[in-house]
Amino acid sequence: MSNFLSHLTAAILTTALAVPTFAAPVNQTLPPGVAKSLAANKIESDALSVVMLPLNGDDTPTFVNADVSVNPASTMKLVTTYAALELLGPNHQWKTEFHGDGPLIDGTLNGNLYLKGGGDPKLNMEKLWLLLRELRANGVRTVSGDLILDRSHFIQPALPIFDDDGGDKNKPYLVGPDSLLINLKALRFAVRNDSGKIGISVEPPIANVRIDNRVQALPSGKCPAWPDIRYSPVTDGDGVKVTVTGKLAAGCSGQTYLSLLDHPTYAAGTVRAIWKELGGKILGKDRVAEVPEDARLLARSYSPDLAEIIRDINKYSNNTMARQLFLSLGAEFRNEADGDDSKAAQRVIRQWLAKKDLISPHLVMENGSGLSRAERVSARELASLLQAAWRSPYAAEFISSMPLAAVDGTMRKRLRNTQVAGKAHIKTGTLNTVRAIAGYSRDDDGNTWAVVAILNHPRPWGASSILDQVLLSLYNRPASANTAQR
Repeated sequence: MSNFLSHLTAAILTTALAVPTFAAPVNQTLPPGVAKSLAANKIESDALSVVMLPLNGDDTPTFVNADVSVNPASTMKLVTTYAALELLGPNHQWKTEFHGDGPLIDGTLNGNLYLKGGGDPKLNMEKLWLLLRELRANGVRTVSGDLILDRSHFIQPALPIFDDDGGDKNKPYLVGPDSLLINLKALRFAVRNDSGKIGISVEPPIANVRIDNRVQALPSGKCPAWPDIRYSPVTDGDGVKVTVTGKLAAGCSGQTYLSLLDHPTYAAGTVRAIWKELGGKILGKDRVAEVPEDARLLARSYSPDLAEIIRDINKYSNNTMARQLFLSLGAEFRNEADGDDSKAAQRVIRQWLAKKDLISPHLVMENGSGLSRAERVSARELASLLQAAWRSPYAAEFISSMPLAAVDGTMRKRLRNTQVAGKAHIKTGTLNTVRAIAGYSRDDDGNTWAVVAILNHPRPWGASSILDQVLLSLYNRPASANTAQR
């Protein structure tokens, strides 16, 4: 009898294995509008990876070149920000502190003043001013010793300096992360022609930045959108001299942002400038060291919640803040084997993805911002991450951090006067040879889709119109067989 049962079991198994399995229907062709736009811009179809996944409903997904390893540009920020939401929590905050190592007597700190950075991505001028006001309110007016910067929070990686166009190294978007990042290390130069008199101001008013004003004043005229003003910075001793040239008509103004100082010089200069405005004095010099264990806490500031931080990162594609967040993940979970916080962040994110069953063999992360030639991912991997985020408890925070088509952020001027306006939360990505979009968009039936479209091409001219056509084609897609049967 047992022999009969064994033969019967084998027969059933053989029959079961012989039954063909039918995979869910998948579309593997580009929408006609997208293919037409590619042809019009003379870009080969194999340069474009597209994935469209229905998140509610049972429509047919699209996978075109979905498993090709591509450079995602700034859409990589979605990996970093979603991982941070789940690993750190939406209410995670960073702290910045002032410490003193001597007694406070009659308004004088008889010792050194320490500023300890905690990696805050958004320690701007207003927050630093409030922190210094708290220091002043706690009785400090004069510091007899040095201003000491503690930049030990991050273990910095040795990464190559990125400059996509090989041009101006002083562009603010190239600013690297730092444990004590203040105001994104940006200097704002404002030039005005007031009745023939040229005035130039710098904010913050750091003493190490000196201006050589050579701007020519012109009579009254129409103010151009881009005034003919040029800035030529030259490192000079412990600071920088900026020669400003060009022409400016009466009543006109212009401004620009530059990053000219290293992190310690900028941080110390900004602290001294604000402290001077508040009537305070620091008698010693500036240097970098760690806060002693016996130092006394004098004032503390907290950053906005992470949910607000990722909104700035994704809406405006802020590279410096994204890199700051990436290193914060590493600093939070580092172990002795990691070496630096970039490697720690890479390890932590891969472990997190594995726990979510998001297998990502193409994923390569260098700094977490997408401002990299080394970073890679496939469209399928990024779309799968968006699909997982849709089911996350923090889906609302994540989705709302992305630019809204035709409304704000880097999508503010795109898809205006179309059906997609206001219906798609889309992160953009741009490098010299990359154009990308990734996020969530609705179709004409009100269903939501995860959408990824990444174009890697030596000459991606017209790519924005191609990627916009992906969203328009999704909105106006023809009804699938599943939809027609409902």
